[in-house]
Amino acid sequence: MKFFPGALLLIATLVSGELLAQRSEIGFGIGTFNYTGDLARTYSFANSKPAGTVFYRSNVSKVVSFRAALTAGKIGASDKRPIDAFAQQRNASFNIFLMEASLAMEYHFLNWRETKHILRYSPYLFGGMALFGMSGNGNKTAEYSNVQGAIPFGAGIKYIVNPKWYLALEFGARKTFFDYLDNVSVGKQSRKNYQYGNPFDNDAYYFLGISVTRTFYDIPCPTNPYK
Repeated sequence: MKFFPGALLLIATLVSGELLAQRSEIGFGIGTFNYTGDLARTYSFANSKPAGTVFYRSNVSKVVSFRAALTAGKIGASDKRPIDAFAQQRNASFNIFLMEASLAMEYHFLNWRETKHILRYSPYLFGGMALFGMSGNGNKTAEYSNVQGAIPFGAGIKYIVNPKWYLALEFGARKTFFDYLDNVSVGKQSRKNYQYGNPFDNDAYYFLGISVTRTFYDIPCPTNPYK
């Protein structure tokens, strides 16, 4: 995943250069991380753990925005609620701390910033790229880097409280190229110790949360028309 740091730096440079003159926003949110993988094949609220996010957003138009964010929290699951007889014998678990840096583009379906119309909300989609780092898997079952790449994507809805403050509810998935979030992947089935999973199905994690955003307006300086 060596291309991710360079790609993130390039996008950050382009975004900062083009968007500094645009209306900007800062915000924070609270919510939960969740996970699917070898210990949980489907999304389960029982595996939700606390997480939070801070972000900067710049609006290039009334429907398109770019967002840079840091999101962090706990991720974990266990075989204490086994999904099958194999998982009952495996009896594995994990509990890690994960921090993510991401860049994403948001597309709003409604022209909610149009001052001629009273429209206080808009659903939106987002997608981008991210790097995440993790700590807590002390007993590694394989050699791997604790920093990995991911593709974040999802949807949400925003509500205008007033011209300066927004609220948002968002759900996002992170597609990874990695099978060791839960520290369970390929293993030697000949040992019959059940400490392995499906090596062909990468793990994924999710963020569900609410956020508060403060908007800042750039006021252009007056110019002398007679120069």
